[in-house]
Amino acid sequence: MLPRRQFIAFASAVLAAPAGLFAENEVPALLDHILLGSHDLQQGIDLVAERTGVRATFGGVHPGRGTQNALLSLGERRYLEIIAPDPGQPDARNPLAPELRSRQEPRLVGWAAHPGNLQAFAERLRAAQIEFTGPTPGSRKRPDGGLLQWQTLHLADDASRLLPFFIDWSADCLHPSADAPKGCSLVSFGAETPNPAELAARLDSLNLDLAVQKGHRPRLHAVISGPKGTLDLTS
Repeated sequence: MLPRRQFIAFASAVLAAPAGLFAENEVPALLDHILLGSHDLQQGIDLVAERTGVRATFGGVHPGRGTQNALLSLGERRYLEIIAPDPGQPDARNPLAPELRSRQEPRLVGWAAHPGNLQAFAERLRAAQIEFTGPTPGSRKRPDGGLLQWQTLHLADDASRLLPFFIDWSADCLHPSADAPKGCSLVSFGAETPNPAELAARLDSLNLDLAVQKGHRPRLHAVISGPKGTLDLTS
């Protein structure tokens, strides 16, 4: 049965907008960042700059993960991560890297939510018998030489990436949105799926308010606004 809160959100979205469109300012409260995957980092940077008028700056590489990124702020504690293979790590074992190499054009490949303390969040998931891995530490060097550190938790079943992974930044680290290029905002972010009631129930169990609509296939949908115009992205 669809939880009442999610049912109201789902029904309102369906009535208010055509399929594939989400209401303005309909963004999950716990959203930390969204990931735009590209086979080439510069290609992703150029696409975002051309459509929005704001150019993302290089963030760094992920050691042992085979990827690198560029960042653009989407407001307070919210940002866009453009992620692409790192040519300097061709043998890194990360399923995402070869997937990115095969992409013809940049597309959304996931999103991250910040639920607070990940240890406490993990305990809540265990109590609800929701399978996951982590929390797992991660880090990368910033272009200024500083070290950015975090912990992540991944669900065993992320519903074809419609559900996020969860992140908790180290308390002594500057959040990436704070010094990334500014000028853009996230107008809307939601998911489409053939089974909206099922996804809404799972979101409710995770205390996430992601907007859900019925669609032909599972996909994420984001609209980013900048000084030059808007950028419509899907997975």
